[in-house]
Amino acid sequence: MALRDTGSLLVGLLLLFHAWGAWAEVVVSMEDRVEVSLRETAQITCMFTSDDGIGGMTIQWSYVTRSGENQRIYHQDSLMTNVEPGTPYTDRISVNSTGDIVLSIRNVQLEDEVEFVCLVTSLTDGSAEGRTKLLVFEAPNLPTIEGVQTGISVNEDHPSVIGSCEVKNGYPKPNITWYKGNTPLRSIPDVVNVVSSITTESSGLYSVKSELRMKVEKEDKDAQFYCEVTYFVPGGMSMTETSLINITVYYPSTAVNIWVESPKGQIKEGDTIELHCSGNGNPQTAIFTIRHLLDDTTWETNMLVLENVTRQNSGIYECISMDMDTVEEISQNTSLFVHYLGRATVISEKNEVYQGEDLNATCNAVASLPTETAWLKDDKVIAKGHILTLQDTTFDTAGTYVCKVTVPDIEGMETSGTLRVYVQGPPEIMGEDFKEIGTFDSTVDLSCNVRGFPVPKITWTNTDGKDISTSPQTVTEEGAESVVSVKVTSNMIVFCNASNEYGADAVTFSIKAKGNGVIIAVIIICILLLAILGSVLYFLYKKGKICGRSGKQDLTKEKSNKDNIVVEMKSDNTEEAILLGVNGEKQPPNDQ
Repeated sequence: MALRDTGSLLVGLLLLFHAWGAWAEVVVSMEDRVEVSLRETAQITCMFTSDDGIGGMTIQWSYVTRSGENQRIYHQDSLMTNVEPGTPYTDRISVNSTGDIVLSIRNVQLEDEVEFVCLVTSLTDGSAEGRTKLLVFEAPNLPTIEGVQTGISVNEDHPSVIGSCEVKNGYPKPNITWYKGNTPLRSIPDVVNVVSSITTESSGLYSVKSELRMKVEKEDKDAQFYCEVTYFVPGGMSMTETSLINITVYYPSTAVNIWVESPKGQIKEGDTIELHCSGNGNPQTAIFTIRHLLDDTTWETNMLVLENVTRQNSGIYECISMDMDTVEEISQNTSLFVHYLGRATVISEKNEVYQGEDLNATCNAVASLPTETAWLKDDKVIAKGHILTLQDTTFDTAGTYVCKVTVPDIEGMETSGTLRVYVQGPPEIMGEDFKEIGTFDSTVDLSCNVRGFPVPKITWTNTDGKDISTSPQTVTEEGAESVVSVKVTSNMIVFCNASNEYGADAVTFSIKAKGNGVIIAVIIICILLLAILGSVLYFLYKKGKICGRSGKQDLTKEKSNKDNIVVEMKSDNTEEAILLGVNGEKQPPNDQ
């Protein structure tokens, strides 16, 4: 009975130890992946649970080679730690066993993108392992884009090259997406074709080039194309874009336009007109013709210049465009109107009136726009409107009247006409009726200005009624003018006579002759005065008043030659004799 109980106890203990061992096995936990940038440091953590603790554990790190084998790179037990020599990681790894086991890999390279294995072995709990895949990333350079430099026709049968994008040195492989505006472009047979090529650089990095081909439409002339590049980075994705490019699209014209380039605004006679004709195609390869429908005149050009236009240039002008590829014609026309203002026509029932009578005149000009009329005399506006009324006319009314017609709507559009008004009446000599003239000259010019119509006849007479001049008279705006030169010998009276069929007028010129005897008498008086003055001066000199000396003076005239006269002057105050020559120079005594 005792033996049986002992056996049962042993079996129970074995079962208990077996159950305890199953519950206390080693458990290893690792991340599926660890992401790191190229040339950075990667840290792979190996977490485990075991009752033995780290001191009773054996730790081994390895990686899976390209052939699928495990290559050990690190070993650790209770006695030692060892980095395996001769592996790609010998000089680049370190392991921290404090707490969780952390494998650090410095200066990560693309070749490090492998699976790392952490094997943990316990003395009592068995062993377990975990695996982590190391992923390496490198952001690519900025992408570049290049558009096609030549134009693309909408008539091409196959998709044409639009441009190419390229991004270099990325890992993993970057992705390129083309956009037109905000719309991504996907390959569509015979419409859009995106062709990409991948290059593996010597560094192991990837470069991607993408070429866009598509069939263009006219609307694509304003489109903007660019590329979007997406690439992986640790923890997610990133994106960058290229600059925008445009393309030149060739398309035929579907419509033409004709317009007046200059002048802007309304056109008047005398202007220079510039007509332009253009299609909406690109490029302008069509043949253009401009035709005037009124007289069927044609010009083989897309720009027509008409100089000094008249109202005959008004009408409809048609622009015709013929496509050189399809030989199709399209046309458009425009209406052109040349405003005109004819010559001003002045109409008057008469242009000669007698003093006191009235005169009416009208001024009109044919125009395509409303006009304004003003009457001017001597550059001053005297009336407005196309009718001119002159009442109670006088000689002041006579003269030239200008009728000026303008078009207010168009600057510089004007014309004019003239009206010459003659006022009939007896002559009227301008100025005073009596003029007195005094002169020393032998001749004198006399002028006589006369108003009157018909033009008065002017004659010059003396008191005997005889004509003294036959000089021609000059017709003036108001009448006539005459100038005569009269020879003056004595006092005389001259008459200016003016006459016409309505009467006569005269003016008197009284000429006073001032002789030369007066001048001679004045000259004689002046000479006499000078002689008297000389005598007085000489007398004063003789008396010694001029020299300013006091006392008695003796003047003795000595004998001299004919070229030199010497005078000896003595006084009571000095024994010195001073000899004066006729020139006032001192002479020494021995020269007496």
